[in-house]
Amino acid sequence: MSKQWQIVKLGAVLAPVDRGETVNAEKEYRLLGIRLDGQGPFLRETVMGTQTSASKLFCVAKGDFIYSRLFACRGAFGVISDELDGCYVSGEFPTFVPVPGKVDVQFLKYWFRLPSVIACVDKNCSGSTPLTRNRFKEHFFLSLDVPLPSIVEQCRIVARIEELVAKIQEAREVRHHASAEVEALLRSYLGKLFGNFYTGTSGTLRINNWERLDAVVDDVADGPHITPNYVSTGVPFITVLNITSGHIRFNDHKFISLADHAQFQRRAKAEVGDVLISKDGTIGVPCFIDTTRDFSFFVSVALVKPKRGVLDGEFLTWIIRSPYLQDRIAARSRGDMIRHLVLREIRDLTVPVPPLSQQRQIVAELNGLQTVVDELRGFQTETAIQIDALLPSLLSKAFSGEL
Repeated sequence: MSKQWQIVKLGAVLAPVDRGETVNAEKEYRLLGIRLDGQGPFLRETVMGTQTSASKLFCVAKGDFIYSRLFACRGAFGVISDELDGCYVSGEFPTFVPVPGKVDVQFLKYWFRLPSVIACVDKNCSGSTPLTRNRFKEHFFLSLDVPLPSIVEQCRIVARIEELVAKIQEAREVRHHASAEVEALLRSYLGKLFGNFYTGTSGTLRINNWERLDAVVDDVADGPHITPNYVSTGVPFITVLNITSGHIRFNDHKFISLADHAQFQRRAKAEVGDVLISKDGTIGVPCFIDTTRDFSFFVSVALVKPKRGVLDGEFLTWIIRSPYLQDRIAARSRGDMIRHLVLREIRDLTVPVPPLSQQRQIVAELNGLQTVVDELRGFQTETAIQIDALLPSLLSKAFSGEL
């Protein structure tokens, strides 16, 4: 912090404002929420007065500084923008107006994204019951010490921060675009390789033998149609979330008892060489089972057991990832809000079945390509971490008077 900066109480530069209104049953209200981590206010929903349980709501105006009592410890601070002018909040969102010529609310918005400031907020959160726990009361907020340069310098710092933030966001978008391009290239390659059975488009492999999946597998089954009794330790219980990477992730899962596991295996027993497919929510993601570790899985996951002498499980995994089957799976899924893929549609999928030796050769080539893709993803992940680290560093410099 520069020597020219002064330490002042927030209460000296922000004044509470109360624009409370008794709720009118016939009036429409645009209600706000506040995102965490300094992401600011957003329009949550629009309701009629009859649709809210609140008897009183509070109008906000452009340029107000606002925060959430309950989620202040997670960075729920922000400034009301032009498009949110005239919206409403409940009494859980204290609102303030800046003292003219004393503070730029945008400067405060960024100040409240400093980890040291949020740590201070968290320390002063109070409450011991479910209704009051973790609330950041106004007297704590107004008594915070904030370092302030002149209003002119505040505006300059905000402009510089926003200029650099725009560049950080541009870098994020470039990285995201590059990641999407890698996925698109892999998808395109698979499309050219296998073609599209349903449209009669031949792939570069020119496979002549195509079979209905039900004819080349021993079983297609899903997990138990009940929620099991979870235990603190036991057999891993896998859901869609544990397979969407294409590999089984034995972390962040629940456990079931050995007795429940034995019962569930009577319905579907997963073994090395089998394939799992997500069938609810995020549908059509295949996962090759390459582990001997025991596990059970939920109804949202389907198990496919290829005939060992006919169809290689890893080859099947690549086939399911191909565009023609992904499009087919999407077209045959059901549901409006949450998509579902029934077992009958999985059994009805048509897949290429070249000789096993060719299947394994294709798998080796595609796995080699996957290694290259994973290396690119790893590089992109490292880049993403570096990009995400730029903003905290930028803010630290800004509020140390070094920007």
